[in-house]
Amino acid sequence: MTSIREFKEVPAFRINGFAGLFINLALIAGGLWLLSRIIGEPRVDLFSPLGAGLILTLAGGVSMFGLFIVQPNRSRVLTFFGRYAGTVREDGFFWTNPFTLKKVVSLRVHNFAGEKLKVNDASGNPIEIAAVVVWRVIEPARALFDVEDYQEFVNIQSETALRHLASSLPYDTHEDGKVSLRGEPETVAANLQEELQRRLALAGVSITEARLSHLAYAPEIAQAMLRRQQAQAIIAARQQIVEGAVSMVEMALKRLEQNNVVKLDDERRAAMVNNLLVVLTGDSEAHPVINAGTLY
Repeated sequence: MTSIREFKEVPAFRINGFAGLFINLALIAGGLWLLSRIIGEPRVDLFSPLGAGLILTLAGGVSMFGLFIVQPNRSRVLTFFGRYAGTVREDGFFWTNPFTLKKVVSLRVHNFAGEKLKVNDASGNPIEIAAVVVWRVIEPARALFDVEDYQEFVNIQSETALRHLASSLPYDTHEDGKVSLRGEPETVAANLQEELQRRLALAGVSITEARLSHLAYAPEIAQAMLRRQQAQAIIAARQQIVEGAVSMVEMALKRLEQNNVVKLDDERRAAMVNNLLVVLTGDSEAHPVINAGTLY
């Protein structure tokens, strides 16, 4: 049999189910009428009416197995003695070749809520992570023939992609321009969806949405990492405060010199810089001491 990847999905042969039902009932009724003609007439040649009646009745009965229903947002994949015979996507009542197998594949949207996984992030820290994946089948034939169980395939590939994503990014970072699991949720979701789509294209599955539903440090290091995270945040904040304070001191000195407010020698300039930096970078509120001069 040719691999399902090498052919394009085609619509299966079918006709209106009510028309098929009418034809089948007509065949059965005609066969029963022929059979009824030989009852009570033993001298009549039985072979022709009997044979035709049996054939029509049997044909109508077997043909009934060609009737099938397609529910909304479901499909039927037809196979004829092991060969792909087409796909029916339209909902309704149909009749087709009664010798085909008609397997149902749902086209509805599915949710996969993964369990919490314990993995190491890019920095080697153990974390707990979980995701919710919204998916649906868009190619029923591939979902049915290319993988053993497409629902289980989605579950396993979702966990694999999530593990790969978690191990390739750090949990958190204070570096500008660097993506982290905690700092860039939209980018992480887009990367997860892209990798899942690449993995699940084999099964004819489309990923509608993929997002993290749980993200935390592992319990054994949660307290230590929390203190580390707080320290990194303090250091990053201090760096910004110092940069801002230095720029403000530079601006203050330039404005004083440009406006000729006061002329400072190197010693007084250093003292002013020291005082300004203490005021601007201090943790507590500054209480300046005003020098009012001396008595002598």
